[in-house]
Parts: sequence; C-alpha cells; structure tokens
Amino acid sequence: MVLASFMLLLLLGRWQDALFGLAALANTVIGCVQELRARRMLERLALLHDVQVTVLRQSGPAEIAVRDVLPEDLLLLRPGEQLPADACVLTAAGLEVDESLLTGESDPVPKTAGDRLLSGSSVIAGTGRARVERIGADSFAGRIGAQAKRFSLINSELRNGLNRILRTLSWALLPIMALVVNGQIQSEHGWSEAIRNGTWRDAAVAAVASVISMIPQGLVLMTSVAFAVGALKLARRQVLVQELPAVEALARVDILCLDKTGTLTEGAAVFEAAYRPDGQVLGGYGSQDGRAVAGADGSGGRALARWELALSWFAADVNANATSRCLRSVFKDAPTASPLSTVVFASSRKWSAVSFAAGPASGAWVLGAPEFVLNRAADGAPDPSVAPVLAVAAELALSGRRVLVLAHAPTAMTGREAEQYMLPPGLLPVVVLTFREQIRPDAARTLAYFKDEGIGVRIISGDSPGTVSAVAREVGLVFEGDGVDARTLPSDPDQLGEILEGHLVFGRVTPGQKKDMVQALQRRGHVVAMTGDGVNDALSLKEADLGIAMGSGAAATRTVSRLVLLDNKFSRLPAVMAEGRRVIANVERVSMLFLTKTAYAVLLSLAYAGLFWPFPFLPRQLSAVDGLTIGIPAFFLALMPNTRRYVPGFLKRSLMFAIPAGSVAAVVVLAVNAYALFGTAYPLPTVRNATVLALSVVGLWVLLVLARPLDRWRRLLVASMYLGLGGLLALPLVRDFFALAVPPPDLLAVSLLAASAGCAGIEAIHRHLHKD
Repeated sequence: MVLASFMLLLLLGRWQDALFGLAALANTVIGCVQELRARRMLERLALLHDVQVTVLRQSGPAEIAVRDVLPEDLLLLRPGEQLPADACVLTAAGLEVDESLLTGESDPVPKTAGDRLLSGSSVIAGTGRARVERIGADSFAGRIGAQAKRFSLINSELRNGLNRILRTLSWALLPIMALVVNGQIQSEHGWSEAIRNGTWRDAAVAAVASVISMIPQGLVLMTSVAFAVGALKLARRQVLVQELPAVEALARVDILCLDKTGTLTEGAAVFEAAYRPDGQVLGGYGSQDGRAVAGADGSGGRALARWELALSWFAADVNANATSRCLRSVFKDAPTASPLSTVVFASSRKWSAVSFAAGPASGAWVLGAPEFVLNRAADGAPDPSVAPVLAVAAELALSGRRVLVLAHAPTAMTGREAEQYMLPPGLLPVVVLTFREQIRPDAARTLAYFKDEGIGVRIISGDSPGTVSAVAREVGLVFEGDGVDARTLPSDPDQLGEILEGHLVFGRVTPGQKKDMVQALQRRGHVVAMTGDGVNDALSLKEADLGIAMGSGAAATRTVSRLVLLDNKFSRLPAVMAEGRRVIANVERVSMLFLTKTAYAVLLSLAYAGLFWPFPFLPRQLSAVDGLTIGIPAFFLALMPNTRRYVPGFLKRSLMFAIPAGSVAAVVVLAVNAYALFGTAYPLPTVRNATVLALSVVGLWVLLVLARPLDRWRRLLVASMYLGLGGLLALPLVRDFFALAVPPPDLLAVSLLAASAGCAGIEAIHRHLHKD
C-alpha cells in the first residue's frame, strides 16, 4: 500500500508529498541493519560456543563442529550428545536415545548394533559408535523439518498483538480507501467534473494522505529494533539469544523452575566420604584426606575390599557420568575384572549396575539413589532389613549432601535383568557414599531478586528431597518440611498443579515428570521458565515458555533452549528480565503513540468520506506531524531504560488509550475544519494550516502523557519536539516546503482553543486509565 501510494504521487509529479516513501525505506533499512547486526553478533557467539561432536578418524578421536560432520564418519556416542546426522549403530553398551524432538514421545528408546539413529535425537544413557549415513537436508530431520531449530517461533505477546493489529488494518484499508477516494472526488463536484477539470489529481493526493496516515509504518520497526538492541546488550553479557523475542519472554514469566545441579550449584560435585550402613565413617576415602585408593600392585600397599573393587570399576567406566568422574578422583588406578554384564546410568532409573562372574567382586553391584536401589516389599514399603540404611541416607541428605548407596547381590544379573533394567533380587547395602556440591555464590542474591519481583520459584531436582531442601534453604528459600518426593506425585495434571502451587521444592523428579510439572503450571495460567544443563532437562526446557540452558550443558539442552547463559552465571537472569521489561514496556508505550495516530486517521478518513469534505492535510504535512509527534520520539522512547513490571494485556491497554485519544484528536480536527470552512469560509490551504497546528499540539500532548514519568532525558525529548513545531512554522524554507503558514488570528485562536480542549481530554483519559 505504501509503495503503491508512493509511486502514484511520483507519477502525479507531487514528489514533495512522497516523503513517507523515504520514511518507509528508512524503516526497512534500519530494521534490517539492526536485525542483521544482532544476528551476526549472535552467530559469532554461537560459533564460539558451537556444539561439538566426537568422531573417530584415522588420527584418532577428534572433537569437531556439527557442520563439519561428513558421511561415513564414525561418531562416538556419549550421554548428553545430540545426533547431528542420520547414522547406523555399530556398537552399543546400554545405549538409549531420546527421540522426543522428532516423535513427541518422551520414553527412552534402547538401541543395539544395526539400529538406525535419527538426527535431532539425543543420547541419554550408554555409549556406542555409529556410522554417519545422511547429513543436512538429506537426513530424516532435514526432510521432514521436525528437527529442533535454532530460530523457531517463541510465543511473543508483542508480536502476536502487532500481527492482530496489522491483519485488521490490512482488511480495513481497501474499503476505507475506496470510500475516501469517492468522498474526495465528490468534494470536487463529482466524478465527471473532477475528471474534466483535472481536479481528480488533488483528490487522489488527499486520498493518499488519508490512507497513509492509517498505516503505523514505524511500529514494526520500533519493535524489531527494540528486540535487536536487547539481544545485542545481552550478548555483551554472554547471554546467547536464540530468537530475538526471547528477550521479552522472561518479563512475562511468573514461575521460574530451577534444576538444582548446575543452576543453584556449580554442577561439579566432589566426593566427600564413605559410610558403613550403620552410619560409621570409613576413613581415608574423603576428598578432605587428599588420598586415593590404589591396588595391591605395589603402589598402594594393600589389597582392595570387594566393594572397593566394584567402585573402581564404576570410577573407570567408559560410560562415565558426573558420579563416575567424582569417584575417579579417589578410586583410581585400581585393577578390575572384566564385567559379565552392565547397566548404564539413566536419570529415569537413577542407578547403574555391573556384574562379575567370579573373583573377589563376584555378584551384582548396583550404585544409585538409596530409595531406588534398595529392595522394597510387595506393598512398596522399604524392606525392614534396609530401613536403617535408608534412615542414615536421609539424615545425610538433610545436610545438603548428595547420597548414593552401593548395594550387592550374591548372584550376577541375568541377561534378561540387564536388558530390561531389572534390579537383581537380594540386594543389600554395603557402603553409603556422599558428595557435596558447591553453591553458586550468586544464587542467593539472584533468588532474592526474583522474590522481590513477585516471581515464584520451584526447585525441581533428581536428588533426594532432603538434599534439595538443604540446598534450597542455603540459598534463602523459606518453606516448611523437607521437600516433596516426586514418586508420591499424582499423574493427574490438575492435582499436580495444585501441589505445585503449594510447594517449592521437589526431589527424585524424573525427566518425564519435569515436563509434566511445566505443563501443569501452564494449565493453571502461569508463564513458566525452566533452567537446566543436563540431557534430562531437555524435555522440560523444550516445553517451557522460556527454556534457559547453561553454556556448559549438554548439546541437547542448548539446542532446545531460547536463551543460553554462555558463562554459566545464574546471576545473568536478572539482567535478562530487566532487558525484557524494558523492551515490552517501551514497545507498549510506542504502540500507543502509533495506534493513536491510526485511530484518528481512520476516524477522519471515514468522516471526510461521509461528509464529502476535502481532506485537510497534504501527505507532506502529515509526514511532518508524524515525525514530530511520533516518529522521532518513538525511536528514543523505544530504547530508553524502563523498569516497569510486566502486566498481561499489552494490546488491550494500548487500544484502551489509543482509541479514545485518537477520537479526541479527530474531533479537534473536525471542529477546526468546520469553523474554517463554514464559519469564515477560509480557503483550503488556510484550513490546512489550522488543522496541522491543532493536530500537532494534541499529538505533542499525547507524547507528553505517554513519556511519563518524566526524567531529564524525556523532558529534553518532549521539549525538543515542541521546539521542532515552532521551527516548522517559523523557518521560511521549512515552512514553504511543507506549504504551511501561521493561520489568521481568529482561526489561530480557534485552533489553539480546540487543541487545548483536546489536550484536556487526553489528560482525562490518561488519568482515568491510571487512577488505580
């Protein structure tokens, strides 16, 4: 519409009135430059922290970027890695993958040699090797477009609201334009007379002026610039924004779900101590001793106990997870027998196992969470023989430690038990192990900020409720009890939502439950953000309104997240929230400016079309009014600091101000026009001078109202626009270009009186909307 109007005016030789075309071109250029600048900055950041995969080539294992993977490459598969291409499994040791990004099904899928792996799926347990078959667009995810994409659409209230406005205007413009064209022709004494005298040209220019004034050209520009500048600011703070509107999302969040490990804590746990089942400390194993257990090969001077042999295998396990790495610092360089069978660790099971057929460590050894490992009676209650050790584990967990138990069964696991992940019968606890995580120094301060801002926090972790509760209290959360054991949670989303409303801390949460908890909160009307770093968080991060991953997290979590904290600093989140608030509050303020103009433009177009009055503005005059009252100030207002809390209903609030304010402005213009045409019968150029002055004064008062609260910079901005209006009427060159002059005294008085009444009306509307 803008381009067609621009071309029409050029064809008519009215280039002075085609200024809006240059403004539209500037909008496009500025918007594209800002978005491209932000995108390049984000891509540079993404490149520095690119997802890496391990391939086996002639020179040995090598870490390469996903984009460098080639067909026939051998992929080394480890937990947390995302498949960059379609591949065929060559070897597998307890390999399980999560294909939820492709199929929507969250259950882990076991894989053995010969099975196919699809790009976009993630390894959640076990290890293996796979040969790459198809990459890029030839892969399964590339063909069906189902792979999690870096720039997928986030639910943005600003974007949704602007789209609704633009869709409505698109449908309304053509019929309104037809009415305006007819009205302007009729004001020139009808179609035949206008065509015969050539006055249809003036009617066409007037019609263009009315139509162009209805289009909020700069609103989309201001929104995209605000998003882009916000993303650039966050990028300088090591926050990777995977989609520009994500800077808005955290401003709307009212529930923040946190995974304990890697978010509240540093993520790198330290092995602390070993305990007998009765709670007695076993000396010489904790990190505080600075000693490691060694074998009877001359380096350690003593033979290892059976349980030490078993732990040495877990420490040396090639399927290493964080626990294995912690054990390796203490139980290292120890001889181990070849296992008969193994079960790799998975978050859903919370245990791993190894079996030996013979030797001092014969039988089955299971390492994992005490509540999941130790035998249970048929009714689900703990076996009486292991109740004391569960009590010891619970007491240790209450101090904030992470607690695992090593249990032994005399008979090795059968192949069926290992394949189906069945615990062997007769497991008895042998040793209890404790680990301690370092609380992030900024965690307490960050959580206090969210509390002050009225944002609810839920801590959701796979560790025991006692451990999670202790950490939560250490970072300043106040709550009763020792946290909720997720194994007792109902599956019904409504019941789950009620529990989530009343409790803050949850332990023993499985990956599927994390996703269910996010969905239950969303069903109750909450806007949910989720933070995490492990592959077990990927489902919930993808489901949340805003997924936030740590830069050191698994590839799968970074892929599905909207924001990535590249330096792993939890304290970055307040800055993200502040930036989101600035964006959404400023765009709302700017949208009121633009929509007020759209409102009075539509009303004036319909009024002049129905009254058959000549339209009282030239396009260039409206360009000047728009520049002073909207265009120039909107650019500054969109980028100024703004800490106002987010309140839902951006579009409703914008329209509740814009429609009545636009109606007041339209009435002022019609009143001045009526006096000038019928009171003293001034010629049309003089009428235009009076209406431009009246509309400018009212528009500047709208700016003054929306710029509040006025600080030094906003006062300077508003004052500059008033001076600009004075220059528009006083400077000869500018005045001549815009075909303006100061109206005669009586018409000037009427214009200023009508404009003053309009300003009073605008003030009344603003105070009414902000009376609470």
